[in-house]
Amino acid sequence: MKPLKRPPMIERYLAEPQDIGLRLDVFLALRGGLSRSLYAALIGGGRLTCGGKPCKAGQRMSAGDAVAVDLPPPVSSAVCAQDIALDIVYQDADLLVVNKPRGMVVHPAPGHPDNTLVNALLHHCGDSLTGVGGVLRPGIVHRLDKDTSGLMLAAKTQAAHTALSAALKARAVRRCYQAVVQGVVKQNSGTIDAPIGRHAVKRKQMAVAAGGRAAITHYEVVARFARHTHLICRLETGRTHQIRVHMAHIGHPLLGDPVYGPRTQRGAAQCLHAAELGFAHPRTGEPMAFSSDPPPYFTETLARL
Repeated sequence: MKPLKRPPMIERYLAEPQDIGLRLDVFLALRGGLSRSLYAALIGGGRLTCGGKPCKAGQRMSAGDAVAVDLPPPVSSAVCAQDIALDIVYQDADLLVVNKPRGMVVHPAPGHPDNTLVNALLHHCGDSLTGVGGVLRPGIVHRLDKDTSGLMLAAKTQAAHTALSAALKARAVRRCYQAVVQGVVKQNSGTIDAPIGRHAVKRKQMAVAAGGRAAITHYEVVARFARHTHLICRLETGRTHQIRVHMAHIGHPLLGDPVYGPRTQRGAAQCLHAAELGFAHPRTGEPMAFSSDPPPYFTETLARL
């Protein structure tokens, strides 16, 4: 296992008010995307500083703490390529747009070491993708939850990844989802502007929380049923579980949501599909727009309703 020939990457994170009191390794796992144990190992190896000083995994964060992570060069076998079929909507030398099926995990994580979208992308793109955007998430610009289907954007080059990530941060990427929620939504359209942060007690969950990161979701009603509503949701921001958390917050959790929905309806398939994706091409600036019809499980659910 020889490391790739490129210098280490320095990632920097600034603690915000909602991060106060978090352990350093937990803070990094939430922000950086690697596992808590991997960050603890990097801390133990002296590859992290907090405020320019050596730090410990268990130290608590304060607002304004500046953390620098000196990531070692990626090992080419950190994530293996696997011959997994991809539904590719578009691709060129800079990027891909794929239609992710429900049930596929985007990148390796505890409990899901392989058979992910990243494993499939590495097989499809070859060695050129290795290291683009990170060791464990090569090519990934944004994520979809395991049980969310639909359009995802991936970069083939570091330049494309940098440009697309910047566009995402600047809210210049259009992302619209189709969703089925529980209950009858009375307003024809609306905006949920409520900050999202880590749940105060259930640390693996997100929640609307004072001091959380800004989160804005726009929605429109497509159809109303006896006890459910079909919606179009447009993300203005892109927080973890944003649509799921926001809809639960206003009393209309997603049908079948295994985390934020009521236990009585968790056996159903979660109805959330990334249906529209729009952005400027990272190299040419050309407007790009894509759409995806909901998969059979989604349309069958609508038919039953």
